[in-house]
Amino acid sequence: MIPALRDKVERLQDEMLKLPQAELVTNHYFADGMYAREVYRPAGCLIVGRVHKKEHFYIVTKGRIRVTTDDGVKEFVAPAVLISKPGTKRAVLALEDSVCMTVHRTMKKSLKNVERELVEPEPASPYGLGNKLKEIECHSSLLP
Repeated sequence: MIPALRDKVERLQDEMLKLPQAELVTNHYFADGMYAREVYRPAGCLIVGRVHKKEHFYIVTKGRIRVTTDDGVKEFVAPAVLISKPGTKRAVLALEDSVCMTVHRTMKKSLKNVERELVEPEPASPYGLGNKLKEIECHSSLLP
């Protein structure tokens, strides 16, 4: 990824942490050495993902998104398949109600072990195991 773009994605994530976070409907699938994560994103939802350790498929199965890629910000309309390289950190904006899926090679069978193998630890991420929202510090700017 272009270093300047990666810096922008990380700054975007820092600013987004000051806002309420979206609860993402996420489905997990395991089959013969593969793991797939399917995430539903309502129109207007902006997500910054975690850094992945291994190359994998990123598939837009429904809708239209704008996403940071190795070549800059691009728009994709379903069906679309991207290849994510190790070290990739993406920002994804759903321009329409969208569904995106990642597909990974792994022999692991539990989400805890899969995430340990496939994504870098990121304490600042608002999402934890299985894409569930973590309890995060309340920011004073959100208080009435």
